Amino acid sequence: MLIYTVKYGDTIFSISRKLGVSHAFLAEWNGLSPPYSLAVGQALMILTPKTTYTVQSGDTVNSIAQDTGASPRDIFANNPVLFGGLNDIYPGQTLVISFAEDRSYEITTNGYAYPFISDAALYGNSPYFTYISPFTYGFTPDGELLALDDERILDVSSSLGTAALMHLSTLTESGVFSSELASTLLGSPSARQNLIANILQNIRQKGFVGLDIDFEYLDASDAVPYANFISEAREVLNAYGYIVIAALAPKSYAEQPGQLYEGHNYALIGAAANYVLLMTYEWGYTYGPPMAVAPIDSVRRVVEYAVSEIPPEKIYMGLPNYAYDWTLPYIAGARGALGLGNDEAVRLAADVGAEIQFDERAKTPYFNYYKDGELHEVWFEDVRSMEAKLALLKEYGLYGAGVWNIMRPFTQGFLYMQATNSIRAEP
Repeated sequence: MLIYTVKYGDTIFSISRKLGVSHAFLAEWNGLSPPYSLAVGQALMILTPKTTYTVQSGDTVNSIAQDTGASPRDIFANNPVLFGGLNDIYPGQTLVISFAEDRSYEITTNGYAYPFISDAALYGNSPYFTYISPFTYGFTPDGELLALDDERILDVSSSLGTAALMHLSTLTESGVFSSELASTLLGSPSARQNLIANILQNIRQKGFVGLDIDFEYLDASDAVPYANFISEAREVLNAYGYIVIAALAPKSYAEQPGQLYEGHNYALIGAAANYVLLMTYEWGYTYGPPMAVAPIDSVRRVVEYAVSEIPPEKIYMGLPNYAYDWTLPYIAGARGALGLGNDEAVRLAADVGAEIQFDERAKTPYFNYYKDGELHEVWFEDVRSMEAKLALLKEYGLYGAGVWNIMRPFTQGFLYMQATNSIRAEP
């Protein structure tokens, strides 16, 4: 794989001639569409097709998969232009069946999606993931489940070979995680038993393959009861062949202060769950100062602490799939940053003529631009930041990656993940 940084005067056609790659592939792999506007400093990913197939009249993705030995899921993932089947194939079209990049490292991937995810994002992103977790099921203090309209996500992901996990959280209708709700449930044996029974019924009814538990902002006094609840859920669900994943706040040491951290005991939760997800993102956040969402030095500190408490083969590392646009000067509490997608951030840079910079310490790209006389700063993810983060999985021997979230496209990021790792199918 080659990463090319766009220079002044470059066009997609001049780059394709210089590097000996078709402009169609160059555009497809990097989420570009006509008129193929580029930003100076933009990173372009160039892959090496190993096996290709020219579509014949009457071909379908399934028939091509049978003829080539590839899975339909891999064909969709290797060819983002297909959007998981939303775009038809046509005679004469060249499809990548496999890439020459090293895919010897095996990972499991999980992506989170709200029920209102667009068809383009749902179909386009699903082939890159072992699991999709519809966000989120809630519950009442006595352990009754609150319904979630997730049938469309389950139907589409299943059709593309992606399994689904049930996501359970203490998020309320007002959009905040309730420590009071968690304490009430964790303090009641009957409520916990009722909730676990309802979870099992829902998993069996809807075809989930496991449970993803995410209780955030817990009181310190609930750390042990929370780990015990995860253990209780695992004992019941594992008996039926279902897995249990638990999300962990991004701690870098055991006694880290703050309500986000104090209710999550890494050692206890790591022992209680089948797997854990490190929520290694949101250092840069809506109401915070402009900075990388997931600076690599901060991510590394969390991973290093996690593997000191939990076997690495049980750990998913979190990856962000979003960007923030801050209006400067930053004034705490005055106004929040605008959220946008990574592909969208690059298009914005090209549209406003901004030059993209790359912060070597954070291993994250950013740029500045003016709008209506005000200076803006945008931090986002690209193939370079994904390369740095995914390298940590291999360095520490982690099990996989959990992406928050898959509501927007991240063409080069997800394709890079696919082309340089072997993504497990649901066992």
